[in-house]
Amino acid sequence: MTDILPALLDIPTDRIDALALPRDRHADDAEAFGELMSSILIEGLRQPVELFLIESPGPGAPDYGLISGFRRLAAVRALGQPTIPAFIRHPASIPAAIAAMVSENEARSQVSPWEKARLIVTCLERDLFPNADAALDGLFPMLSRQKRSRMRGHVLVVETFGDAFTDPRHLTVARLDRLAAALRSGWEDLLLAALPAARNASPDSQWSALAPLLDEALAPETTAPPGAQGAPRRMLKLPQGLVIRREKTRTGWILRFSGPEARSPGLIDDVFELVEGMLGRP
Repeated sequence: MTDILPALLDIPTDRIDALALPRDRHADDAEAFGELMSSILIEGLRQPVELFLIESPGPGAPDYGLISGFRRLAAVRALGQPTIPAFIRHPASIPAAIAAMVSENEARSQVSPWEKARLIVTCLERDLFPNADAALDGLFPMLSRQKRSRMRGHVLVVETFGDAFTDPRHLTVARLDRLAAALRSGWEDLLLAALPAARNASPDSQWSALAPLLDEALAPETTAPPGAQGAPRRMLKLPQGLVIRREKTRTGWILRFSGPEARSPGLIDDVFELVEGMLGRP
């Protein structure tokens, strides 16, 4: 990465591609975004954005890519201002530009652990790095060995769950660590089956649904992963779309029924009759 050019330029906002690089932060905090817009409107933009020239842009396509200042650019556009103060950088490569963005965001504001892992996954999906370790080297070179191992686990969580969480930014490092440990122990199918759909659940209710499974998966006495020889059956999927999961509680076990067939009250009546037939009437 070469030095920033000394000249400060006013660049038309319609000539900037805000998504030229995978982002680790987005302007989705409505309250903070409103405060930023008010500050720019009253005091002007204090910190210019940083851009790079896009090689061979298509006809009519933006000729600058955004490195840092995603929220600032979004705010200026929302205010209807036609230009934005910008420095032009000359990164050696796209990965180098992403590394500059990460460094700037780390210094200015806290990025959630999910967002960091999501950035790595996005870079891998775009073939910007050959593997997760190379991405960690390029984007987070100062991480200790322990933190690198932890982030590899977080990458596994992002790869597994994708967009299934309502707001994954609320997942703490400790929660991501627990999810990664359970996934490495073979609990992927059970966790995915237990997670309520994002459109119907809050972050707290989603975590509450996963917590009992994680407690069981990470309990010291749990040695055999689901499906292994000698492991108890923990989930049954039937062709009609019915899914039955067993879940450990403090006082015993519960069975959870889900799927279209689970909506019929007659199903539970049938289960009661079967259990009564097996164990005998009182």
